[in-house]
Amino acid sequence: MRNGDLKAEDYARALLDRAQHLESLNAFRTLDKEMVLEAARAADKVRASGGAMGALHGLPIPVKDSVNSKALPTSNGTRALCNFRPRDDAGVLKSLLAQGGILMGKTNLHELSYGWTSNNAIFGSVHNPYDPTRVPGGSSGGSGAAVAARMAPLAVAEDTLGSIRVPATMCGLAGLRPSFGRYPGDGIMPLTDAKFDQAGPLARSVGDLALFDAAVTGDRAPLTATPLKGVRIGIAPASLLSGLDPEVERVTTEAFHALRAAGVTLVEAELPEVAKAAIGTAITIISYEAMPAIAAFLEAQGTGVTFDQLLQQASDGIRGAFKTYSLPPNRPSQDAYESALVQRLRMREEIQRHFELHGIVALAFPPVMIPAPQIGEEAEVTIRGQKVPLNLAIARNTSLGSCASMASLILPAGMTSDGLPVGLEFDALMGNDRAVLALGLSLEMMLGPIPDPRP
Repeated sequence: MRNGDLKAEDYARALLDRAQHLESLNAFRTLDKEMVLEAARAADKVRASGGAMGALHGLPIPVKDSVNSKALPTSNGTRALCNFRPRDDAGVLKSLLAQGGILMGKTNLHELSYGWTSNNAIFGSVHNPYDPTRVPGGSSGGSGAAVAARMAPLAVAEDTLGSIRVPATMCGLAGLRPSFGRYPGDGIMPLTDAKFDQAGPLARSVGDLALFDAAVTGDRAPLTATPLKGVRIGIAPASLLSGLDPEVERVTTEAFHALRAAGVTLVEAELPEVAKAAIGTAITIISYEAMPAIAAFLEAQGTGVTFDQLLQQASDGIRGAFKTYSLPPNRPSQDAYESALVQRLRMREEIQRHFELHGIVALAFPPVMIPAPQIGEEAEVTIRGQKVPLNLAIARNTSLGSCASMASLILPAGMTSDGLPVGLEFDALMGNDRAVLALGLSLEMMLGPIPDPRP
């Protein structure tokens, strides 16, 4: 498009046709075809007139419907906000538009981003392009489904406790949950008070993740693939590799064999004790902060909706989840919350020490213990004949990256015998986002591609 070989309008039309062909996946909540084509025609005019073209010139980008957009409503997947028109674009969207990106609609999500399946009772479930009877992961399920189904090469997602990483692994994508604070967080409804919530990209290659990162941060220095020979990557068998679904375990084991064959040194060392309790720490903090964080956001954004009104109009499932975790009398006590804050700080310190002690640049593990579950499996799943709570199966491994504010890269690692993708997460210390992307360029080549979905 930058060279004029392909018109932005023709590209946008092809993506829109693809989205329409696969609308049964329910990836989008709002998609204004004419708005997208008009923006694409404007991009073509800029190029034709010799105007400056940004890094994302003419690229239609689906955006999770929890990220504020002036041009389209931002529902956060819930009834009370279905017609809410923000006054301004979220900071991360401003950065993308400033680089020539085009808003390609708002993607469906788990209601209020409060879950991992994207089974949205208000706007309908999102379907996994690899098997439409299964979830795409969540809460950024629509963004994941759109990219996996080739409706767009890149989408904006957002992650509090796995909401980029879970769709990435379940939809066979590359994903980056950046270090906390790397990208602007304004204009995105949070579940915490400036602790975990972080926007980030879902894409089909590490190069596209790096392009997104450069567009948002302004760091345009070329990224060079890190040679794998001699790279030290940590694994923690008891805490991050135990209890896995047999197919997830098989794909992970085969990927680790490939890493070793490529010259990577896998350093087997258990996590510090405090890090093993990351899921409890994370859920305590989120459960305590979610209600006041959402209430403050609703007021600051001038939505005209209170938290009570929001919850009153929410689906039964989401109301039940908030009552179970985030509302009195079940909301964590002040003491439990303050203890979790201390644990979180200790976790960051201990993980840094762990990396230094073992000379590792990243931890490697499957982000989720299971492949994509069936739509409707909300409470528990079966692993090796045992019933396991869904939140444990999905959040046990992603919690550490959230608590320790790590730079977390997801790459597709292989497929189950049923044709479902399985990913690997590579967590680097906070601030090492470009280093983990550079490593990812080589890891991606070594792991190889997975088959496209055939929806």
